[in-house]
Order: sequence, then structure tokens, then C-alpha cells
Amino acid sequence: MFEMVKSNGIAHKSYFLGSNGIAAVIDPRRDCDIYIDIAERNDMKIEYIFETHRNEDFTIGSIELREIVGADIFHGAGIDFDYGNSVNEGDKFQIGSLVLEIIETPGHTDESISITVKDRDVSDDVYMILTGDSLFAGETGRCDLYGEENKRKMSEALYNSIFKKILPLGDNVIICPAHGSGSICGAEIREQELTTIGYEKKTNKILKYDKKGFVNAKIKEKLYKPPYFQKMEKNNLEGPDLICKLPYLKPLSMHEVKELMAREAQVIDVRDPTAFSGGHIPNTLNIWNDGLPAYAGWFLNYEQPVIIIDDDNSRIDEIKRYLTRLGYDNIYGYLSGGFKVWFEGSGDFESVQTWSVHDLLPNMGKKSLFLLDVRKENDWIKEHIDGSHNVYVGLLKDNLDKIPQDKHVVVSCDTGYKASIGASILQMNGYKNVTNVLGSMAAWKKAGYPVAMGNLNNIS
Repeated sequence: MFEMVKSNGIAHKSYFLGSNGIAAVIDPRRDCDIYIDIAERNDMKIEYIFETHRNEDFTIGSIELREIVGADIFHGAGIDFDYGNSVNEGDKFQIGSLVLEIIETPGHTDESISITVKDRDVSDDVYMILTGDSLFAGETGRCDLYGEENKRKMSEALYNSIFKKILPLGDNVIICPAHGSGSICGAEIREQELTTIGYEKKTNKILKYDKKGFVNAKIKEKLYKPPYFQKMEKNNLEGPDLICKLPYLKPLSMHEVKELMAREAQVIDVRDPTAFSGGHIPNTLNIWNDGLPAYAGWFLNYEQPVIIIDDDNSRIDEIKRYLTRLGYDNIYGYLSGGFKVWFEGSGDFESVQTWSVHDLLPNMGKKSLFLLDVRKENDWIKEHIDGSHNVYVGLLKDNLDKIPQDKHVVVSCDTGYKASIGASILQMNGYKNVTNVLGSMAAWKKAGYPVAMGNLNNIS
């Protein structure tokens, strides 16, 4: 049997493989109850846990899962992990009729491995390969994690891994990558669950290059590295603390939230931009619920308690899972009763002005307006509103000196969600005249308004 387990937000994919009552899990997430459920549903015993690489974007669940099921953990030998067992090229593992074989595929990281799968009851040919972050649908893994000075070396290693080890396995082999579209582990991963070697050879643009072209393309890639990556790398090298179960979040009264905020608790409002704009607690960061996995790691630290503000608190379990996967063991509680308790209790609140793109158009060109686009630089260069200034939302807090406080700062992005993060950051840092363009670039194009290209006003 074969089952993919998707973790939304970070677009992570882990896999459950089994045969004849024995199973293996590849790249498990930290809230690992789902693998237990799959095993019980299929009368299987998890005996093997594989890590294709030291993940950077989430805390691995290998130790957590081992604690429950007693399985052995295996990962590449290129790094000295503080737990588990090292594997090398050619190592094989028998799981019922399945044979899993290790291929060393460095490039994304030094110890990256891929795992081929054969079903001996059917054929001695490779049926599928779990490629980790080496090869995705439409993309290849990033090669910048060891710094700019090592990008060429890592890019050359990734080329050799893909072209000399993975692609020769055959066009019909199914590729099972560790991430999907939306992940920050690759530049432009395609929205496609699984793919094949043959399909990638035909459609993956970077696989069209010779070695020189491939390496140069990877060196030129400009990808963002969130600050929480450093914590993930440490967790996944040394092994994170065991959580045993998801944390209990305390329902907090309005008075308790105020007290915690006075002691510098981190308060996140997970409502959508429209709700946040209408009214929110001062000095709160707005990251909409589904955006937490992608953006919380840019702004939250791992020491001060995290408090959640929502409307009806129906998503608390989901929020716990999102933040636990990112290693946040300091999530503390939520405002009991939701935001209405705050304003019904006469608590102070702020609002963010909102504009449509039709409001924005006649104001373009005014000297009093500063249009801030918080999308990724590459997206902004491809198309943007003429006269806008670009700072990626994850870097905004470190570039506030470039955003004038004496102007009307109008924030845009793709649709208004990341712009709401940006607007909340500006408000938290003393900006009084802030507006979010709801619909942002998507609505601007839908309205047929002019689009510019280039990087004249990138200021980050």
C-alpha cells in the first residue's frame, strides 16, 4: 500500500509505504498521529522511518514517531545526526514484497538521499522513487542553504544526483517529492501531486540545460530564507523535544490577554484581512489562518508565549498543528469567546483602512501616497503596478527605515492577504496612515489596469 500525507501551508508531503503487515514512513511530520491511524487501519506495524534530508522548513517527527512505535530511524551519512542510523548508497530494506534502496543524492543538502522502491512480486524494475527535495514536479531543490559561497558546489552536486542517478532509472518511474506547490524549498514547484521521470524530462525547464546552464541557473536563483530555518536545522540535527501529544491551549479571559500582552506576549490575529481591517486588538500581528505555516516563522520567536485571536475559535486544533510542526512549543492560549469578547468588553481596538483597486487608481501619482508591494521580488519584477515600491513581507520589519512614516502607506500583494500582514507590522511600529488594497494585483489585472515590469523601485 502507498499513501501520501500532505501538510498544508508548508506544502510538505510525507509517505506511508507498506506490504505484508510491515510499513515504513518517509519524512514524518511532528504531529504524527496520522501515521498511527494509517497503520491501524491497515493492520501494519511501522518498523522503518526514513529522512530524505535534514529538513529546513519544519520540525521532523521521526523521534516522536519512534517513541510511539519503536521503529528505527535512518538518514544520510553526510551529516552527523545526534539520533538514528546512517545509510549509504546501495543499502537495501525489505518490507514484505517491497525493496527500498538508498541512493545518495546530495545537492540540496550534503546528506540528501533518495529511495527507490521495487515490488518484487511484480518486477525487479524500479517502480517509484522518493526524491526528497532533490527533484520536484517542475522544479529542482534549492542549493543556497550553505551560503552563497557554496552554491556552485551544491549546484554541481545536484546536477550529478539528478542526471547521473535519478533520470537514468527510466521514464516510467514515478517521482514522489517531499514538497509540492507553494513550498519555499524550490523556486517554482508545479501544482501536481506526483509525476514521472519521463514527464519531468519533457516539461521541467531546468532539466533542459546542460551542466553549465543548470549550474548557472541555480546560482542565479534568489530565494528567501526565513529566520526560523535556523531553529529547524538545529531541531532536525539534534532531535526536537518530545511533545507526546498536541499542547493544551488555555482559554484566556480578556483580562488575562491584557496581562500577557503587558509582559510582551506574541499575539497573532488569525482572521482574514477583511475581519482584521474592521477591528483588531492594538499591537497584534495579522496572519490569516491558512498562512500560518508559511509566514509565522518569519515573525515569531521561540521564547515568549504565543496567544491566538480568532472569531469563534473553531480552528484551534488546526492552528496547534501548524505551529507545532514549526517547533513552536511556546503556544500558550487563545482569547476565549473570540474577538467579540474584546470589543463587547470595551477593549481598545484599531482598524486598517481598505481600498479597492478602483480607489487606488485615481490616487496614483499623489506625492502623499507610498504604494508598498510586499510580494516576493521575482513576482514583483514580472508584473507590478507602476510606481509601487517592493519589500518582501518577510523582510519588512528589517526595512522600515525605507518606508516613510509621513506618507499614506498603501499596501498591496497578490490578493490582500500578505498585504494585511504588512499593514499590521506597520501599525505595530507606529505607522498611523495605512491602507490595504483588497484584491491587490489580482483585482488590478482583472480590472484591466496597466501593469509594469522591471526592478526600478525594489528597495529591500
